[in-house]
Amino acid sequence: MDRYTELKKRFQMKTAKIGVVGLGYVGLPLAMEIVKSGYTVVGIDLDQSKIEKLKAGSSYVQDIADEILQEANATNRFIPTADYSVIEGLDAISICVPTPLSQNQDPDTSYITKVVDQIKTYMKKGLLITLESTTYPGTTEELIQWELEAMGYKVGVDFFLCYSPERVDPGNNRFTTFNTPKIIGGTTEACQELGTLLYSNLVKTVVPVTSPKVAEMSKLLENTFRSVNIAFMNEMALMSDKMGIDIWEVIKAASTKPFGFMPFYPGPGIGGHCIPLDPMYLAWKAKGFRFHSQFIEIAQSINVNMPDYVLNKTAQVLNVKAKSINNSKILILGMAYKPDVDDLRESPGLEIYELFKHSGATVDFYDPYAQSFLDKHGKVIPSISYDLERMKTYDCMVLVTNHRCFNYQELADLGVGIIDTRNAFDGIRSPNIYKIGTPISIQQEKELYSLLA
Repeated sequence: MDRYTELKKRFQMKTAKIGVVGLGYVGLPLAMEIVKSGYTVVGIDLDQSKIEKLKAGSSYVQDIADEILQEANATNRFIPTADYSVIEGLDAISICVPTPLSQNQDPDTSYITKVVDQIKTYMKKGLLITLESTTYPGTTEELIQWELEAMGYKVGVDFFLCYSPERVDPGNNRFTTFNTPKIIGGTTEACQELGTLLYSNLVKTVVPVTSPKVAEMSKLLENTFRSVNIAFMNEMALMSDKMGIDIWEVIKAASTKPFGFMPFYPGPGIGGHCIPLDPMYLAWKAKGFRFHSQFIEIAQSINVNMPDYVLNKTAQVLNVKAKSINNSKILILGMAYKPDVDDLRESPGLEIYELFKHSGATVDFYDPYAQSFLDKHGKVIPSISYDLERMKTYDCMVLVTNHRCFNYQELADLGVGIIDTRNAFDGIRSPNIYKIGTPISIQQEKELYSLLA
């Protein structure tokens, strides 16, 4: 029996042993789906503290409840380990490691390279390898296929290779690993068939494409699309502020059109692992073809400068009260990069915090999810507790993350000026709320009209 037929039979009979490398916000939910589908999964992560927590049934990923992890442990089909030698006993392996940017904004694929080195050490013929880490088009071929073929293995015969971009949206209860369509791009027809067969048993919908490059490009397109459109709205917010127009009212009005318009919203910047990074992966790769993407570079420039706009907006609000940022007490409301999660990766709040500190302010933050972070000096900055009497003592507050659990009316009634970067206080009448994308004069006029009405 050839290796393709044997592996296909193992997938169909669910006797295959699947490996997941990287047990973070992508890898751990995938591992749980593999267990639910009836396979045995070996989770590999070099962080020994994570392995111990997993064995104890304690989840560190918000989307995976302890109960789900404990149920997986009870099946004896979830085996977390820091030992890469287990690759020798695997039939398939999914790589879910981080792919950050270097200080020069170039792709850092070192995590993938380290995993591939381990696969080369413990490689056995007949292994299906699927890369899920977000990266530039061509990575699957360059970092995995070519490396293994240099050892004498033939893709589609001795091993099988696919790319399937992760599409995890942390904190999204509607779209999960299971019901978010999964794109699969195989290096050969045999690779495609095996990858599709395996993932069809793990998730609800599989979308086959003709190559790993198409799959790699699709992920970058998704998030570059969002980055460019968010940047456009950020620029419209800056323009509206100058022109004396409320951008939030404009967006609301435009959204009533039932066709030809898709609402995006301005904010204090972009955060998370995907939107700040993925466009730069694409722009970097394009330069190798002597193609310079002006849209991507302009969008990145606008988005990364939004924290400076928030700084200037805060200075304007304090100026109304005859104060400056220097020596003021400022409270940041929400530090996570998006609502209702504890994820701080690339959060614009981190940059806003540093800008306020650099300008001489005393800065604290409150976030019921993200309880602490490391500042640029490596110091742990803890969240304050929810104390309304203490919050009254600040010169102003800056809403960075619109967590649903915030009592916005209660905060507005404190009598402290609030810079709202998310339109979270929409509908609340208060002379203390100042929105980005709206001149302070407009805010004051609206409040005056409401009082006279």
